[in-house]
Amino acid sequence: MATLESMLASPDQSVRLKAALGAGTYPKPEYIEILIQQCAHETDFFVRDTLSWALLMHDHDSVVNRLKSELISENLQAKSQAIHTLSKIGDQKNYPLITDEMLFDADDFIASTAWRAASVIVPEAEKPALVTKLVTQLGRGDSDVQFALTRFLCAIGDPIVAPLNEASKSPREEVRMHAQFTLMRFKEMQLDASQTRLTLDPEI
Repeated sequence: MATLESMLASPDQSVRLKAALGAGTYPKPEYIEILIQQCAHETDFFVRDTLSWALLMHDHDSVVNRLKSELISENLQAKSQAIHTLSKIGDQKNYPLITDEMLFDADDFIASTAWRAASVIVPEAEKPALVTKLVTQLGRGDSDVQFALTRFLCAIGDPIVAPLNEASKSPREEVRMHAQFTLMRFKEMQLDASQTRLTLDPEI
């Protein structure tokens, strides 16, 4: 009978995907190590995403404890997948694991993955401090990186408004334009949310 490890070693993407699905459907503590090891080198996006899903089906504390070593790995994929999995777990108690080193990482993918995770699991009281850090990244990278930062800032909510208003006066054009765009997107999201509430409850 094929083991999870042997199935994940298959060159056939569909076999690896089936293995990850099975590991999540029928979780076992010993699968955690195998799944995390596979995350570090899995080449297929859909398999990687399913590996993260499978980890969510296991004991979260055990998974997070094992992820800690991946968070400081020199393997960028292992590190980014660990950060991604933390965001999927979504537990605010894990917020301290998202370090400044990650948020300011020179690698755009690591940094943007950390921005997303931080925006998902940041406790309310920590939001202003997180925004202060993230606004220093305005104007960074290409349009995809900048739009990602905009999305993750908007996800944090109202604490972004004052810092973005200040950043919109920056002498650096790329920072100023990015801040103004993010404010515009946030106002649009608020308007859409307000209109949705009115549609659902016209008595508001």
